[in-house]
Amino acid sequence: MKKRIFSLLMVFSILMLSLAACGTKEEKPNDSKNNQKEETNDNDQKEETNDNDQKEVTQTGKFYIGGIGPITGGAAVYGQHVMNAAQIAVDEINAAGGINGALIEYRFEDDVHDPEKAVNAYNTLKDWGMQILMGTVTSNPGNAVKEETYADNMFMLTPSGSAPDVIQYDNAFQVCFSDPNQGIASAVYIADKGLATKVAAIYNSSDVYSTGIYEKFAEEAKNQNFEIVSAEAFTDDSKSDFNVQLQKAKDNGAELVFLPIYYEEATLILTQAAAMDYKPLFFGCDGLDGILGVENFDTSLAEGVMLLTPFAADAADEKTQKFVADYKAAHNDTIPNQFAADAYDAIYIIKAAIEESGVTPDMSTSDICDGLKDAMTKIKVDGLTGAGMTWSATGEVNKAPMAVVIKDGQYVSAD
Repeated sequence: MKKRIFSLLMVFSILMLSLAACGTKEEKPNDSKNNQKEETNDNDQKEETNDNDQKEVTQTGKFYIGGIGPITGGAAVYGQHVMNAAQIAVDEINAAGGINGALIEYRFEDDVHDPEKAVNAYNTLKDWGMQILMGTVTSNPGNAVKEETYADNMFMLTPSGSAPDVIQYDNAFQVCFSDPNQGIASAVYIADKGLATKVAAIYNSSDVYSTGIYEKFAEEAKNQNFEIVSAEAFTDDSKSDFNVQLQKAKDNGAELVFLPIYYEEATLILTQAAAMDYKPLFFGCDGLDGILGVENFDTSLAEGVMLLTPFAADAADEKTQKFVADYKAAHNDTIPNQFAADAYDAIYIIKAAIEESGVTPDMSTSDICDGLKDAMTKIKVDGLTGAGMTWSATGEVNKAPMAVVIKDGQYVSAD
């Protein structure tokens, strides 16, 4: 009997322990798991909220300015100088407290001087958060990107895209002279300075920059005291051999050869002219700026070359000297070219337009654009590339041109 009672007590005890164990197994792990899940969710939510808050603070506290241009490829010197000089201006402005208290976030994308890649770069910058475009650097990519900016109503200020079509729409403005203005100013300068009575021209008929300048140059030449004795074109598919064009200029007695082209082709023209012992005065526009930096080019062949440009790195004014010193210090003693000066001015022009308009970073891209394009016709900016620069509603800049000449491997004022 005792044995039976003892057995019953043992079974009862085991049953109670089992129930207790089951209860523990069922409640403790699940409670712990649920609590951990809830805590994790709370932390995730807290982190997500903090991230969102931080992102919102960043976006509303900064103007996002993007840039587009060639930093690789044959035209890389233009884009590199623009990218670098704009960064100097951005750093200066941010160090001084920004624009009405808002800092600038700046990012530059490579377009390899290609219209399709320029559009891709524009879309990349849009995804990044760009509100204002400082670009593009060259005209053909600019013609492609301007359509995108117009569709988005995004403000666009090109430092050096000089084709008139780049500023076709009311949201786009230029820092540089337009191609027609460069052509007209070149003809007037050559005549006023008495540089030649017989002039030849070699231009790229497949490039809007080159043809735009040449056409206005030829038109204005009819009003001046010199004669165009030879005008020879080439295309992007035939820009390695210029002997025919040079021979015609030489045979017609041209004392000056006008080159409204980029520096890449100009290096070949100068090399081939030297080989045939033809030594006219070569005169170009801002596209020749950068010729001294071409790898493997004998820069002595550029001695005496003149170009119309709004910037001379050897200018004695304090603003230019500081900019050149800062650029050289930041970029291995490289002397900044006119494209760099245009870009530096571009950032300060945007600053002036923002201050005039009162736009703020938390506004929509479209509202910022509307404010800036109205302000552009009201501001006056003293920059590296011109004193008292103003803008018409068409996007063109008003400023005085100047010329530089290459002397002892340096750009110096021709006046």
